[in-house]
Amino acid sequence: MLSAAPTTPAEYWDKYKPYRGKGVQPRPAAGAFDWAGIPGHGPGAERLGSPTTALDLGPAEGENAAFLARSGVEVTAVDFSAVQVDRARRLWDGEPRLTFVHAEACAYLDANGPRFDAIYSTWGAVWFTDPEQLFPRVAARLAPGGVFGFSHREPVVGQYGAQRMGGKWLEGREADLTVLRWQYGPEQWADILKRHGFTAVHAEVLPNPDPAALGTLLVTSQA
Repeated sequence: MLSAAPTTPAEYWDKYKPYRGKGVQPRPAAGAFDWAGIPGHGPGAERLGSPTTALDLGPAEGENAAFLARSGVEVTAVDFSAVQVDRARRLWDGEPRLTFVHAEACAYLDANGPRFDAIYSTWGAVWFTDPEQLFPRVAARLAPGGVFGFSHREPVVGQYGAQRMGGKWLEGREADLTVLRWQYGPEQWADILKRHGFTAVHAEVLPNPDPAALGTLLVTSQA
């Protein structure tokens, strides 16, 4: 059984965002591909091109992975939280073309396996993994011309690079655990991607419908 206060990043994600409703958690609708976490806001799966296969890094409940699978894409969704993988498998049990894997992103990419037409992460593993470690591995597992796309919260000006999570994200557990997220502005992400050999980089901030809230940074590129 997990301790009351997680002491590793994997344990933190095991406890993050539990279902707080009554009864069994219902299956999400998965009616659209969502980069921003705001239904009906921003672009959709068209930013990934027309993939036959896709890899989701950090799928959480798996709505985006399920949407692609229902669109005919063979999707592998990798998360290092055993709890979230188990939940996603239950939610999407019997969904064809969708496989959830319990693994850390870099370790999974290092393993021998197929190349993917698209690799993506929506507020997921790309946000929480050092790009100097992750991006070469992503490039090695993308098919020629494949699309690498990711999104995360728009960074506060000046808060770039590895930033410690705090406040409501850690729910009072800051003393027990440090969780880092890597965040940059559009030009910074473009420079990092190009340095790792990616081309056709498009990076933008999707404004939040609430003018008082931060938007979503969305980046796409090609192998």
